[in-house]
Amino acid sequence: MPQTATVIGGSFTDADDRTARRFAESAHTYSTGVMPTAQFHAWLAERALSRRHRVDLIALDDLDGWSADPETGNLGHRSGRFYTIEGLEVVTGHRHNPTWSQPIILQPEIGILGILVKEFNGVLHCLMQAKMEPGNINGIQLSPTVQATPSNYTRVHQGNAIPYLEHFITAGRGRVVADTLQSEQGAWFLQKRNRNMIVEVTEDVPVLDGFCWLTVGQLHELLAVENLVNMDTRSVMSIIPLATPIDRPSLLDEDSFRGALLRSLSTRPDPNDATGNLVSWFTDVKSRRTLRRRPIPLHQTKGWLRTSDRIHHEDERYFSVVGVRVEADDREVTSWSQPMIAPASRGVLALLTRQVNGVLHALVQAHTQAGTFDVVEMAPTVQCSPENYDEGRPLFLDYVLSAPASQIRFDVVHSEEGGRFFQAENRCLIVEVDDAFPTDVPDGYAWATISQLTDLTRHGHYFNVEARCLLTCLHTLW
Repeated sequence: MPQTATVIGGSFTDADDRTARRFAESAHTYSTGVMPTAQFHAWLAERALSRRHRVDLIALDDLDGWSADPETGNLGHRSGRFYTIEGLEVVTGHRHNPTWSQPIILQPEIGILGILVKEFNGVLHCLMQAKMEPGNINGIQLSPTVQATPSNYTRVHQGNAIPYLEHFITAGRGRVVADTLQSEQGAWFLQKRNRNMIVEVTEDVPVLDGFCWLTVGQLHELLAVENLVNMDTRSVMSIIPLATPIDRPSLLDEDSFRGALLRSLSTRPDPNDATGNLVSWFTDVKSRRTLRRRPIPLHQTKGWLRTSDRIHHEDERYFSVVGVRVEADDREVTSWSQPMIAPASRGVLALLTRQVNGVLHALVQAHTQAGTFDVVEMAPTVQCSPENYDEGRPLFLDYVLSAPASQIRFDVVHSEEGGRFFQAENRCLIVEVDDAFPTDVPDGYAWATISQLTDLTRHGHYFNVEARCLLTCLHTLW
C-alpha cells in the first residue's frame, strides 16, 4: 500500500507528495524564474500600452445582439447562449432581511479555469495570461492559462479558438494535478460553477503572445499588488497542493504569525475529531437553514427600477445592471457589447485569525446568498459591502474596519471577475485577533485550522469563491 505524506491540501500518496513538494519549491522561488518579476512588470506595462482596449458604458437599449423579452423583461442574447439576466425571489429565514427579490445572472454552462504548469530548471512554473476583461479596473489583469465558457470555446461568438484549451479537454495532453467544480459569486450568479484545473505538461509548449511563465512564488508576490491577479487565478491557486517545509524546521519554531501559520498548515487533525467536527458543523448548519428561490420576470423584481440606460435599486444601493460596448484587439472577438453587473460600492472580505496553542486558526461562517449553489457555503468571517447597511451590520465588520495596523497581516484591494462584473472590487483583509477576542462564536461561525480549510478546497460545495481567494492570499504569508 502506498505511504501517505503530509501536504497542504490533504493526505496524498508519495507521488502526490512529490508534486506538492515541487509546488512548495516553486512557492519559494521568486527571482530566478523564466521571467524575473521586474521583467514581468515591464512586459505587462508594454503590453498595456501596445494593445487597444476601450470600454464605454452605453444604454441597455443600445446593446447589439441583446434585448429584453417583451413579456418578462429578461435580458438575453439573440443566439440563446452566453447568459441571461432574470429576476429571482429569495426567502432564507436567517438573514437580517430574510426575503427579497433581485436581478441575477443565469449562466448554466460550466466554464474552465485552468492553469498549465511545466518544469523549467527544476522549478515548476505556471503559464499565465495577461487578459483584458471589460469589467477590469485597469484593463489587463493576470488570468489563468484558460478562462473560458463553453459558449466561448465552441465559438458561438464566431471568434478565434481558445489557446491551450486542448490541454484541459483532451485526455493525454497532460497530467491532471487538480480538478474540481467550484462555485462563483452567489450574490450575482444563480448556482454558477466553474471547473478549476491544474494540468502539468512535459512537452514543449509554445508561449503565445500575451502569455508568460511565472513561479508560484512570483504569483504570491503579485498578489500584494492591487487589482493585478484576477479572481479566476486566485480561485485556481487555492487548489494548488503545497508541501509543508519540513526541510526548514526552524520556520516551524518561529514565535510569530508565520510560525503559527506553518504549524497550522502542517498539523494534521484527527479525522475522527477536528476535521470531522468541521464538516459535521457545516452539515448541521446546512440542514437547519432554509433557502427557497423562485424565478420571476425581471420586471417584477420589487424595489428595482428599469430605465432605457440601466436597471438599479430604488435606494441606489447593492448593484446596477449596465450596458458596455467593448473594443479589444487581443481578444477572440475584437468588438462586442453586453450587459454587466456594476456594484454600487466596494466590498470588504476579511478573515479573522487567532493563535491557539501556537497554531493559527481562522474564523469562517456559513453564508447564504441569493445564488448560493447549496443552502450555505463556507465564507470569510466578513463578506459584505458596508455601504449597503444602515442597521443590522454584519457581525465582526466593525471589528475588522477598526483593527490597528499591528494586527493586519494582509490588506490589498482585488477585483472580482471582469467578464460579467463592471469594476467590482473588494478590500481583502487578513487580521490576527488578540487574546481578548472570544473563542466562543455565534451560531453559524466556526474556528478551523488552515490545514482543515485547505483539505476541503480539494472538493466542491464547501467554500465560496470569496473564501477561496482569501485562502490563496493567506498562503502568500507562509
